Amino acid sequence: MTGLLFVITAPSGAGKSSLIKGLLAAERGVALSVSYTTRPPRAGELDGREYHFVGLGAFEAMLERGEFLESAQVHGHRYGTSQKVIEEARATGLDLMLEIDWQGAEQVRRLYPDAIGVFILPPSLRELERRLRARAQDADAVIRRRLENAEEEMQHAVEFKYAIINNNFDDALLDLRAVVRAERLAVARQLARHPEVFKPEN
Repeated sequence: MTGLLFVITAPSGAGKSSLIKGLLAAERGVALSVSYTTRPPRAGELDGREYHFVGLGAFEAMLERGEFLESAQVHGHRYGTSQKVIEEARATGLDLMLEIDWQGAEQVRRLYPDAIGVFILPPSLRELERRLRARAQDADAVIRRRLENAEEEMQHAVEFKYAIINNNFDDALLDLRAVVRAERLAVARQLARHPEVFKPEN
């Protein structure tokens, strides 16, 4: 049975990476699709874990070969998702999380109409700014650009099936787990996973 495909989107600093990490620790049978990016790794990030970090030349070569399911430019850097990795993982029945921006989500929806979109929202732009400054990873100019982009990005939340407001991390994680569990419990999924249960006894 083909695995579910979850598309998780949020403005930078809204907490999507932490929520996905919490989900992966709590739920079995779900994995994160590791995207490719041209941006340099942040402190504590490892190649192949958070992202596959590649140079612009390597990224553009993959793009020309048609290897990406989706790609986008965000905050001056390129990001892309390997289509082969997605298809191979889903074919095994593994449920996948894609952590991508709204542009990439739009591309994925066109190719995979069954993809399940989840948009993570901060409780306010003021709180988003506080979080961005608290993590102390970006210069003021970068933070201002991220906040400007966040206003535009949040307008696309209505295009997604689910919206989670990350006001409290534990509550938001419960919400994300609820989305995954609800989608797994759809009758069509249960029929495919457990056909014997739905058969009338002789």
